[in-house]
Amino acid sequence: MTDYPALSMIIAGEHVTGGGRRTHAVINPATGEVIGQLPLADPADLDRALDAAAHGFARWRTSTAAERANVLEGAARLLIERQESIARNATLEQGKTLAETRIEVMMVVNLFRFYAGECQRIYGRTLVRPAGQRATVTHAPVGPVAAFAPWNFPIGNPGRKLGAPIAAGCSVILKSAEETPASALAIVQALLDAGLPGDVAQAVFGVPDEVSRHLLASPVIRKLSFTGSTVVGKHLARLATDNMLRTTMELGGHGPVLVFGDADIERVLDTVVPHKLRNAGQVCVSPTRFLVEERVFDRFASGFAARAGAFRVGPGLDPATQMGPMANARRPEAMERLVADATAHGAKLLTGGARIGNQGYFFAPTVLAEVPTSAAIMNEEPFGPVAIINPLPDEAAMIAEANRLPYGLAAYGWTEDARRQRRLAAELEAGMIGLNTVMIAGADAPFGGVKWSGHGAEDGPEGLHACLVTKTVHEG
Repeated sequence: MTDYPALSMIIAGEHVTGGGRRTHAVINPATGEVIGQLPLADPADLDRALDAAAHGFARWRTSTAAERANVLEGAARLLIERQESIARNATLEQGKTLAETRIEVMMVVNLFRFYAGECQRIYGRTLVRPAGQRATVTHAPVGPVAAFAPWNFPIGNPGRKLGAPIAAGCSVILKSAEETPASALAIVQALLDAGLPGDVAQAVFGVPDEVSRHLLASPVIRKLSFTGSTVVGKHLARLATDNMLRTTMELGGHGPVLVFGDADIERVLDTVVPHKLRNAGQVCVSPTRFLVEERVFDRFASGFAARAGAFRVGPGLDPATQMGPMANARRPEAMERLVADATAHGAKLLTGGARIGNQGYFFAPTVLAEVPTSAAIMNEEPFGPVAIINPLPDEAAMIAEANRLPYGLAAYGWTEDARRQRRLAAELEAGMIGLNTVMIAGADAPFGGVKWSGHGAEDGPEGLHACLVTKTVHEG
């Protein structure tokens, strides 16, 4: 496709073209066609990036709050001006609809604007001491950050990885997904064009295990920020222990949705079906296990299947499309495996369950009902357009099933009973809970999970403070 940008790699503030390097083919998931070749970093490139990050940190840690705010505000303005081109490239390389990628640009705009204000509120405190003594608590930037972002939110994830460290006074080496490089580079470019020194934010691409081992073994790096699967997160956390790195880990989920008989079932369905199918279900907080009170199960399951079966699937650039393709060839293969395993264990397939067409990575919106807990999909995050709907007898059983897995990222509850809402808020084991809503993220709200879904938070004041260390000074 001629309108996809020529790719470059930003290392040490410079653009480095392919030459004789190893490259990665960037694929349009709607067609399966190669749309670009991405140059990959070698160890020498990574060493240059580390050296630049050390120099960038020495410079940026002394920057004023106003300087940081100006860069973040300036980048936000540039992202608004470039919204359409950034969104289009993201759809080309990731597959989700253009409407979704436009929203994703604005997600980063709002986050940068929030941190532009928040970096001016890094307050310390003075402790009460006898006359002649003084003790103060201050916060300082943690140091250079190695940040790893996945492909499912190709604009939003890099924005999260860059905004908080820059606001805190850190330098960042961003290792984003090789599947979606143009999206990540657009965020870095906006920051550079807004006046950020080139050695403060860099982007590298490469063989993931090679890059992570090299960066995390360096004494330059002082913090790891990772968004991705639990398996990879555990691996990186082990690597991070060798240098006692600070870590923020936003890992996988398996979002339970508790639907009670007193809820407005039609409103619930109208809300959760599109939310389940956004980004073809490739969302860490996607509602996945629908735990439905028995007395409304049949109505809920049939209504869900009807709506999902009518969803319009097609290329993300088509304005009529409601759900685009999956992002890469691995995802439809995973869906086929999980659906086949579930039906082999006795699950009922209400709609979907197969690929669509013979071009690209399209998979039909799928609904499985009465799935036993022995099925793989009940224990493994599907990360795709597959909804599981199971009947349960009462609140206790629903909460027990919601908490059964070691994941705890997002959970949802639908009920008009105010006392039950408070019980759900207290008893559901998740970092984020939506009660009668699916909107659980915001620039000013911490985003993160518990148990195997990770630790720490991005966004909100908590995301900024995750990039700071605390220092206490006692004077006599």
